[in-house]
Amino acid sequence: MKPIVTAAEMRAAEAAVIGGGTSVETLMERAGEAIAEAAWRYAGTAPALILCGPGNNGGDGYVAGRLLRERGVPVRIAASAEPRTDAARAARVAWDGPVEPLADARPAPLLIDALFGTGLTRPLDPSLGDALDRLAGAARYRIAVDLPSGVGTDDGILLGPVPRFDLTIALGALKPAHRLQPSAALCGRVAVADIGVPVTARLGEVARPRLPPPGPADNKYSRGMVAVIGGEMPGAAILAATAAQRAGAGYVALFGGGPGAPAALVRKDIGDQAALSDPRLCAIVIGPGLGRTEEARAALDRALGTGKPLLLDADALSLLAGRPLPRFVAPTLMTPHEGEFLRLFGRIEGSKVERARLAAARAGAVVLLKGADSVIAAPDGRAAIAPPAPSWLASAGTGDVLAGIAGAMLARGLDAFDAGCAALWLHGRAAEMAGPALIADDLAQHLAPALAACG
Repeated sequence: MKPIVTAAEMRAAEAAVIGGGTSVETLMERAGEAIAEAAWRYAGTAPALILCGPGNNGGDGYVAGRLLRERGVPVRIAASAEPRTDAARAARVAWDGPVEPLADARPAPLLIDALFGTGLTRPLDPSLGDALDRLAGAARYRIAVDLPSGVGTDDGILLGPVPRFDLTIALGALKPAHRLQPSAALCGRVAVADIGVPVTARLGEVARPRLPPPGPADNKYSRGMVAVIGGEMPGAAILAATAAQRAGAGYVALFGGGPGAPAALVRKDIGDQAALSDPRLCAIVIGPGLGRTEEARAALDRALGTGKPLLLDADALSLLAGRPLPRFVAPTLMTPHEGEFLRLFGRIEGSKVERARLAAARAGAVVLLKGADSVIAAPDGRAAIAPPAPSWLASAGTGDVLAGIAGAMLARGLDAFDAGCAALWLHGRAAEMAGPALIADDLAQHLAPALAACG
């Protein structure tokens, strides 16, 4: 996974490098080089206006301006205030060109926002925010340095109005705001610039999983046997079961459910407890289309009593809400959307990552909090954010498909955290391949090529 670091973690990483003998000026030069290179590749020789703030983010902007000018790019710099750090002052002196008051600056085809980067905690001054909005609105290309000015680094909230950027240069590492909504939607494409600051974090970006294909010694049971327990809405359970098949499970049994499923899907009676006790069964998926009747509650209790790895989704989560959570004895992955999360765990304060971590610790299970910025967290504190997913996943049934994929990953023997990460990646990749007119049924058909990319 690519590490995702908080503002405090990034400051600590930079301090460690500086303590080891690398100067702030050296780091600033590296950052400026990365910004200039990205701007050159993205906008070529388009005339640039760089907005510089008073801190080291502004210093990065002065360095980028000097280097772009050396490449022949017409560059103007506008500042919101005088530099306040020694490194930023030195960068401004090295720029050796005019600096306009930001309030008076005229637009340019390329706008580079180097006003405030990581660590901003309050809204921009209204006059500054208005000037940024005016200049960004008139630009053809918009680049943000580290983060768009006006977003919260660790939670992705908007501290005030923030314009939309085409490209954001993340300095050193990704920050939560690059992947959490609503700020992620304003960052545009995010490129990580290596500035020579090693980072470590317990939060990362979900990466392509390593899923070797079956070998000559494998059979349908060694590839993983999955049970999907249906209920009142058979279509949802069929979607989950089909997805589990397409995601590589060797044997999928659907307990209950209606017509229309693949012929390879094994049918079982919804009350067949003996089948749920099959020692070859590797994982149970329950919730999609289950319903909230007494029969559904009984089916959930049977599943919880098996001691098998569990994927709990949709109605299964709603049935658990309002009662003490069971003690899970096997790997368990819960996949709530925001409404289900609220019903199950109540209101938890903090960023989406913090909320998912607290919920996972409380449940003793891995929690995958779904959305445009899906977050997964384990009880031990591991957490990850999914890469940006296609917006057309906002369609009925796509969550059922995710549940089936995750069930197949559990059946492969992955722990619940890794299973959820793998499912998120495959789900997003299949959506990209299916295209913007997809319906949930299409996702399963594109899982085979998505899975092939993981071999």
